[in-house]
Amino acid sequence: MTKLWGGRFQKTAEQWVDEFGASISFDQKLVLEDLQGSMAHVTMLSSCKILPQQDADLILSGLQTLQKKAENGELEYSVSNEDIHLNLEKLLIDEIGPVGGKLHTGRSRNDQVATDMHLYLKNRVTEIIELIEAFQSAIVEQAETHVETVVPGYTHLQRAQPISFGHHLMTYFWMLQRDKERMQESLKRIEVSPLGAGAMSGTSFPIDRELSAELLGFSGVYQNSLDAVSDRDFILEFLSNSSMLMMHLSRFAEEIILWSSEEFRFIELDDTFSTGSSIMPQKKNPDMAELVRGKTGRVYGNLFGLLTTLKGLPLAYNKDMQEDKEGMFDTVHTLMGSLPIFEGMIRTMNVNTASMEKAVNSDFSNATELADYLAAKGMPFREAHDVTGKLVFTCIQRGYYLKDLPLEDLQAASTLIEDDIYETLLPQTAVKRRNSLGGTGFDQVHHQLGLAKKLIG
Repeated sequence: MTKLWGGRFQKTAEQWVDEFGASISFDQKLVLEDLQGSMAHVTMLSSCKILPQQDADLILSGLQTLQKKAENGELEYSVSNEDIHLNLEKLLIDEIGPVGGKLHTGRSRNDQVATDMHLYLKNRVTEIIELIEAFQSAIVEQAETHVETVVPGYTHLQRAQPISFGHHLMTYFWMLQRDKERMQESLKRIEVSPLGAGAMSGTSFPIDRELSAELLGFSGVYQNSLDAVSDRDFILEFLSNSSMLMMHLSRFAEEIILWSSEEFRFIELDDTFSTGSSIMPQKKNPDMAELVRGKTGRVYGNLFGLLTTLKGLPLAYNKDMQEDKEGMFDTVHTLMGSLPIFEGMIRTMNVNTASMEKAVNSDFSNATELADYLAAKGMPFREAHDVTGKLVFTCIQRGYYLKDLPLEDLQAASTLIEDDIYETLLPQTAVKRRNSLGGTGFDQVHHQLGLAKKLIG
C-alpha cells in the first residue's frame, strides 16, 4: 500500500519495519480528540476562505460519520498507515473521496499530534479532579464519624501521642487537596493550542490559530511554532503531579495494610476490596491497597522515562517523541482505577473502635501530657521531660502504665503532681486539650471538616 507521504520513496518498508515504527496500536486512544481537532481545523479553513464552503461541509460530514463509528467501535485501523492521524485521513478519503485530502491543508502531523494530546489531557485531568473530590468526600464522611475516636499516633512507627482518628484521616484530605490544586493549575498549560504551528515553522496559508483554539476550548495559542510542536512539558507536569498523587495514595495504602493486620486490628476492609488465599482459608488480604502501592512504581517510571526521552532532543520534532504517549495513557489509566478503588475502600471500611481504645489505653502515648502538666505548673520543660522519662522507666520495670501508678509514687517524683493528674492522663482528655490551630483537638477537627466541606462543595 502506498503511504500518504510516499511520493519521493522508491521502496516500501517490510511489514516488520512498519510494525516497529507504527504507533496505531496505542495512539488510537486519541481518535476522538483527533477528530475534534480536525473538525475545528476545517471549520477554521472555511472561515478563512482557504477551503470552499462546499468542500468544508463535505469534510465535516465525513468527520462526523467517522466520529459516530469511532464511538461505536466500528473503525478499523491499519499498521501500514502508521498512526491515528494517517489512519483517519485514509478513512476520510475512503468515506468522501479525494476532497478528504484537503483536510491536511495548513497543518502537519507534528502540530496535529500535539493538539490531540493537549485535548486528551484537558479531558482526562478534568475527570481526575472529579475523582479526587469524590475520594475527598469519602474521607470527610469517615473522619466526621470518628472525630472523637481516639487512636495512638505514631512517629518512627512507635506510639507517640493519642490523636483523633478523624484528624489522622483528614491528613490525606489535605494531601489530596494539594494534588487537586496542582492538577487544576496544570490546566493553564494544557489548555494552549499548538494547532497551526505546522511541522515547525508555521504555514504560508492565512490561517486563524486563535479561532481554531477557541473552537477547541483552549484559552490561548503557543506564540512560537517550534515550541508548539516540541513542547511536552505539559505531559511531564501531569506525570509529575500524578507521581505525587500516587505517592500519597501509596502512603495511605501502607497504613490501610497495617491497620487491617491482626497486629493492629484498627479497621476491616469490605470484602469487595479484599481477596483470600488459595491455600490458607482464614486469610483476608488487602490486595487492592497493595496493588495501588505497587502501581505507584509504574507511574514514577513513566515520568522518568519521558524525562529521559526528552533530555537530549534537538528542536523540533523527532521520532523519539512517539514515546511520549504510552506512559501518559498508562498513568491516566492507573489514576482513574486507583482513585475509585481507594474511595470505595475508605467509604466502606469498618473502624474497630474497641481495638483502638484498647491500644491507646495500653501504652505510654500520654507521657507528654505529664510533662506538659509539670511545665504548666512552673517546672522547666527539660526537667519535666526528665521526671516523666524516669517515671516511664519505673512503669516498665513494674509492668504498669502511667495512669496505673499510685499517687504517692507520682508525688515522690514531683510534689507538683496532684490527684487531677489521672484526668489529665486520659487519652480523651489528652486529645481534647490539643486545641491549637490545626491540632488534633476535637473542636479543631470539626473546624477543618468545615473548611474541607467548603472546598469540595
